[in-house]
Amino acid sequence: MLLQQLIKHLNELLNPMQMHDYCPNGLQVEGNHKVNKIVTGVTASEALIDAAIEAKADLILVHHGYFWKGENPIITGMKKKRLQKLLAHNISLLAYHLPIDVHPELGNNMQLGLQLGCINIVPHPDISPKGIVMLGDLENSLDNEKLCDLISDRLNRRALGVGENTTITKLAWCTGGGQSYIDKVATGSIAIDAYISGEISEQTTHSALEQDIVYFAAGHHATERYGVKAVGEWISKQHKISVQFIDIDNPA
Repeated sequence: MLLQQLIKHLNELLNPMQMHDYCPNGLQVEGNHKVNKIVTGVTASEALIDAAIEAKADLILVHHGYFWKGENPIITGMKKKRLQKLLAHNISLLAYHLPIDVHPELGNNMQLGLQLGCINIVPHPDISPKGIVMLGDLENSLDNEKLCDLISDRLNRRALGVGENTTITKLAWCTGGGQSYIDKVATGSIAIDAYISGEISEQTTHSALEQDIVYFAAGHHATERYGVKAVGEWISKQHKISVQFIDIDNPA
């Protein structure tokens, strides 16, 4: 497939132009005009680039790419090494941030709910963009410890739980660095028992305890493996291109 054809299909799927984001979505580095092999991963780290080179990929598709708002634009050091390797091996880089978070079928938030076996999954009606926070039910109610064990087992990373022991059925969640949404969830129109995100900040503990919501920090990387993987599987199925998901371990 031609690179521009793939970009067109992904833009139609993910609608990046409808998002106000912190980085450019879509093509970030142009490489080979023809795409035969794609590597997908969470973050366009040097380790992922090295793995893509070894896999003889023409293109890397990630959730966390480059050129974030507020970062130093000068190409030196770590940034230079990453870009140098991409250009030297003629590998394109595509990155979709919020569009991969909120996609109603393939997005990080939907995929996390499916990983945890949730039912009745819907976007939170009070929080935008639509799908940035999701709601769902556990099929069988669990207490704090058992839900923490479930999250840890499904994501292969030990989750951290905060809050008084209770029976949990109704969940809300936002993958990655979505811990600050806990306050909007707590004051929203839908009552929930627990909130899940990737990271925890100092103030998250107080928000959870003082608003009677159990909070689980399940890992930024761990909660965001599944969206870009699902998008890659969609590409492979729809367009018959070889796609390989490579998980570069990250304890964060």
